[in-house]
Amino acid sequence: MRALTETAIFDTAFGLPLHSLVVHAAVVLVPLAAIGAVVMAFSPRFSRRFGALVVVVAIVGFGSSFIAKESGEALARRVGLPAEHAQLGDLMPVFALLLAGGLTVFWLFDRGIPGNRSRPWWLKVGAVLLVIVSVLAVYWTIRVGHSGAEAVWLKIM
Repeated sequence: MRALTETAIFDTAFGLPLHSLVVHAAVVLVPLAAIGAVVMAFSPRFSRRFGALVVVVAIVGFGSSFIAKESGEALARRVGLPAEHAQLGDLMPVFALLLAGGLTVFWLFDRGIPGNRSRPWWLKVGAVLLVIVSVLAVYWTIRVGHSGAEAVWLKIM
């Protein structure tokens, strides 16, 4: 019987590769959180009303991207390593963490501003930075996903 190791945890779920199951959560949740972050940056009312939900989506997106990375490494040990996808995938949790962390900090400050006041200049700068991080997170998600899809498609063909 194989000892339970860190790689075994991320290897399979119900006999299927965990990577192919969890990667879809990251592909959906990280861009969804990024869209929510952009809306929050432009709409203080949306931020105060739905900010907590967007933050939770971003945190779960980060968690799923981390699990996707780890399970991808376990899958690579079984079927071989698609080098470009592995390199891009190693950075995906970093972008997801930047999004989740930046979004959390932005929301924590933004929610404390009364509705009859405008955001201070430094929070407006934070909103711009949040939009930039959101765009980068979506871009990186697309790059990683596309390289993974290419690796699978080329293997099938």
